[in-house]
Amino acid sequence: MDGIHDLGGKQGYGPIDVDDSGTPFHHDWEAREWGIAQSARTPGITIDWWRHCRELIAPEDYLARPYFDSWAQTDFSTYIEAGWMTLEDIGKTDAMQNNSVDDALPAALTLEQVLQEDRRHAYRFDAEVDAEPLFVAGQQVQTERHGHVGHTRLPQYARGRRGTIQACHGAHVFPDLSAQGVEVHQYCYSVMFTADELWVEAEGSRDKVYLDLWESYLSIIENEHQR
Repeated sequence: MDGIHDLGGKQGYGPIDVDDSGTPFHHDWEAREWGIAQSARTPGITIDWWRHCRELIAPEDYLARPYFDSWAQTDFSTYIEAGWMTLEDIGKTDAMQNNSVDDALPAALTLEQVLQEDRRHAYRFDAEVDAEPLFVAGQQVQTERHGHVGHTRLPQYARGRRGTIQACHGAHVFPDLSAQGVEVHQYCYSVMFTADELWVEAEGSRDKVYLDLWESYLSIIENEHQR
């Protein structure tokens, strides 16, 4: 899916703040949301479906919300879908009017509680498959030129670009199908791109970009006519 969430390689959104304090949370509610997201796993909702739901947030809303606020928005949408609560439940304001918001919210989890919940819900995304990897380290490949409707982990700025296979990480759940409720495992590769292959303004740069990409995103470069 091509949307506002896929900002990689785009200009016009200002500089990246590299002087951040480095603290994981800037407000208490962010830590609470992170804890809830780790412990309140919705049955039947894969991480890729969750990401797809987040990608459906309207652009003007997505850009205006703090990072963890969009997490909460996505969590609520999956809770409603699972039947855990209704939109009316989320919209209730009695607790706020009585100045008792903290009493109405779940208690914040301690770090150890979060780690325990994380371990309890741990899930492996890798698996053994019968097929051999299609690509080997050092091989030249080209990414798919076009995206598709729905979730994908192939960013816009890296489509139709030439790269070099650096390593194979084994077979992992293919996110594009996982977002549709289908669990298929594909080989995932670390692919190196030169900066000037991705962005024309980087001509002459010695920088390199490494992306983890699934097998169906890639094709072998057999001759120069494919460029």
